[in-house]
Amino acid sequence: MSDTSTAYEPAVVVGVDGSEHSLRALEWALSAAEGLGAPLVVAHVRSEALQLGAARIASLGTAPELPDTVARGVRAVVEERGHRVPVRYDSLDGSVTDALPAAARGARLLVTGSRGHGGFASLLLGSTSRTLAMTAPCPLVVVPHEARAAALEDGAGAGRVLLGLHPEETPDEVVAFAFEAAHHRGVPLEVVTALRLPPPQGALLAAPSPALQVPPPLPLAGDAEELLTEEEREQAERLRPFAARRPGVELVRVVVPGDAAGRLVEGSRDAGLVVVGRHHRHRLGSLLIGSVAHAVLHHAHCPVAVVPPAPGGPRA
Repeated sequence: MSDTSTAYEPAVVVGVDGSEHSLRALEWALSAAEGLGAPLVVAHVRSEALQLGAARIASLGTAPELPDTVARGVRAVVEERGHRVPVRYDSLDGSVTDALPAAARGARLLVTGSRGHGGFASLLLGSTSRTLAMTAPCPLVVVPHEARAAALEDGAGAGRVLLGLHPEETPDEVVAFAFEAAHHRGVPLEVVTALRLPPPQGALLAAPSPALQVPPPLPLAGDAEELLTEEEREQAERLRPFAARRPGVELVRVVVPGDAAGRLVEGSRDAGLVVVGRHHRHRLGSLLIGSVAHAVLHHAHCPVAVVPPAPGGPRA
């Protein structure tokens, strides 16, 4: 593999541990890097036992020469597939949840598998991927183990990009990322805004006392069509400047009643990438992840990009 420096070109960083899930993420990341024309950094955080062994050997005054089976596996995958961008392998020390975000500072993407070695096979999302979704300094793409490898060069065959949008709350960085992803992949961008409608008048239970009667915060479902029309207007207004910057992206706008996470998970069955924001602004910052992102990460059938908001950005 090439040792070409990535210091002057933002890289795609992929975390690997030798598991089947991480090698699938490696294949996806290599395709993504080639589509973006970006170098690829393959980052492996050595096991605690290997770190400890290397430290003990180093304390004896000799250079530690310990076999790295993960490096051999990664080289085999890359060499078998071939690559059109520089690829560098980095062996890291420390904890995975600290070392990978540090390696991804300034990167275009951080890519990881949904699960790695250890844990329970029945889990859809491992603790490492879940933590990285909250702390990664750049967009994180989680490649689920059952997903096909959606390569950027496959064009429309890679599947559309699916964006979950709340017109008033989704940060600009999330929308811009989705447009750029669709542009580079050469696929349509479908923007889904789901609106939870209030129940019809007959579904409301009478309060036991007039003093306990609480007026509904929204108009009742008889005005559902009006609410959806207003949401369509707000969605179109929000997307207009992004569409103007990327006029070549085919835009499909969808506003539907229902649950946003459920719509995105269902749509992920034939999508190439789902894009969601990390969380809404909160005083605890990156310690929170939104409920939609959480649900999509656990249940989506294709890779999911979780995009963090810019620090101090104007949108919440």
